[in-house]
Amino acid sequence: MRSYVSKLVLSACLSATACNTTNASAAVSASPEAIALAQSSIIVDGHIDVPHRVFEAWENVSAATNSGDFDFPRAKLGGLNAPFMSIYVPSSLDGTDASTQRAHQLIDQVEAIVGRAPEKFAIARSANEVQQQFDKDLISLPLGMENGAPLQGELKNLDAFYQRGIRYITLTHAKSNDISDSSYDDNRQWDGLSPFGETVVQRMNQLGIMVDISHVSDAAFYDTLKVSRAPVIASHSSLRSFTPGFERNMDDAMVKALAANDGIIMINFGSSFLTKTAQDWYNVRDQAQHKVDAEFGAESPQAKLFSDQYRANNPFPYASLDDVVEHIDRAVKLVGVDHVGIGSDYDGVGDSLPTGLKDVATYPNLVQGLMNKGYSTPDIRKILGGNLLRVWQQVETVAAKLSGPST
Repeated sequence: MRSYVSKLVLSACLSATACNTTNASAAVSASPEAIALAQSSIIVDGHIDVPHRVFEAWENVSAATNSGDFDFPRAKLGGLNAPFMSIYVPSSLDGTDASTQRAHQLIDQVEAIVGRAPEKFAIARSANEVQQQFDKDLISLPLGMENGAPLQGELKNLDAFYQRGIRYITLTHAKSNDISDSSYDDNRQWDGLSPFGETVVQRMNQLGIMVDISHVSDAAFYDTLKVSRAPVIASHSSLRSFTPGFERNMDDAMVKALAANDGIIMINFGSSFLTKTAQDWYNVRDQAQHKVDAEFGAESPQAKLFSDQYRANNPFPYASLDDVVEHIDRAVKLVGVDHVGIGSDYDGVGDSLPTGLKDVATYPNLVQGLMNKGYSTPDIRKILGGNLLRVWQQVETVAAKLSGPST
């Protein structure tokens, strides 16, 4: 029996030495039943940006931290045991050796986290390892690369990253790269996947690396489904029906196509992924900022002052836990419970997380929301992690059939 919900753990968190009091109070607002379900489940979060966070400013996340959305005490409190560590490489480095170097440096960061606390963490290279590490009371740290640009057009780099533990790759990020067009970039140079991108997807299938279509253009999404012989994931995307015009999210037809591929959409917790109100706030803010930048210069004191004051004068309309539940529920109604998961984007979406889900201590709140919606225990376990583990195992099976290296 796992025992992380002891009074000692709760009081340690509430003391503010393990986590800040705001997050602690949110973490324990769920019912005992919801907390117990979170603690007894394998929670696989598809996307957490700890590597980039500690690369920018090292923090020992094996102990309590005063910043960020993730550390060991809060993960234990929330029941999180398999967060995919995002090996995020910014598009500004695309096409350079620095891109490949950055990816390796971020993997080094995760290895350092594990090396400093092997009694708490372990890198997971297969779905079975996640289960084995769960049984050993360890938090698994599987690796997912966000942006395929570090491959630099070379399949040998893909093979090397597989050997280092990468088990999914988000094909692109903010810009069209040599693999795929991006949902954020008006430059649609490939009208979907590039020829090299098709080869990358095929090789990922052979190796047993999950193909992640978060961030890609709609055309690239459909190209990927045509090429891939294994299920595909959206590691941190939400539903476009709630955010019309936001291509970064998935429309209903795409969610259905993903499910027909036996894949999974993992709902992003960022407020702008969840509500049109938050989307509109960013759009208005950006337009106003651009005007100031154009008049005075982007690096001017006036531009900085505007940026600092805008949020204070125009409070951000945070989404809520209920909004996350609504995205999950709509996806389930579209395609069934077997094709939905969670990809929070903790440590990646800044100060835009919804009320009730401010850090990794708060997964029991999500469990409570799903219980309140009428979801059964088996279905909640699927959403929390079972579905992603199933897809991962299917990807491994396809790789074995294609005579790729074993995992």
